[in-house]
Amino acid sequence: MTPLNIIFESPTKGRMTLEQMYGDLLLYMSEEPAAQYKLIVGTDSHTRHETIFVTAVVIHRTGKGGRYFFNKSRRRAIKSLRQKILYETSVSLMVAARLTDLLQASGKDDLDVEIHIDVGQQGETKELIREIVGMVAGSGYQATIKPDSFGASKVADKYTKS
Repeated sequence: MTPLNIIFESPTKGRMTLEQMYGDLLLYMSEEPAAQYKLIVGTDSHTRHETIFVTAVVIHRTGKGGRYFFNKSRRRAIKSLRQKILYETSVSLMVAARLTDLLQASGKDDLDVEIHIDVGQQGETKELIREIVGMVAGSGYQATIKPDSFGASKVADKYTKS
């Protein structure tokens, strides 16, 4: 999967390419240009017979809600928690990198971009925090973990089981 051919779903507008989604993000931000915005990318997964990965892109208008888009893909069943979290994070980073390119090309490179990671101090993933946060920070993005990583643990998670 490459960021150039990912199809996203908007709950209100339906299917769109990454570039169409980006255009919709810009339109949303133009509605209240004085507001503060964060661009959030997070991926979650669920494994049964196969692993379903969902990547969410959220444009958060600080204090005033937001809009989100998601991509769902299916892969062979990945049983290793570490491998699954690494893959989730790499997909988020790939999408964030493409969006960052688009932001720079349109002069919007001052927009904060956060990667929301489905790891936290509680549960099995606590052993992975340092490695995964380092991976995100080393890529130049702010890493957010549970309980604050709603892009992955709430928005993306909502679509992993359907």
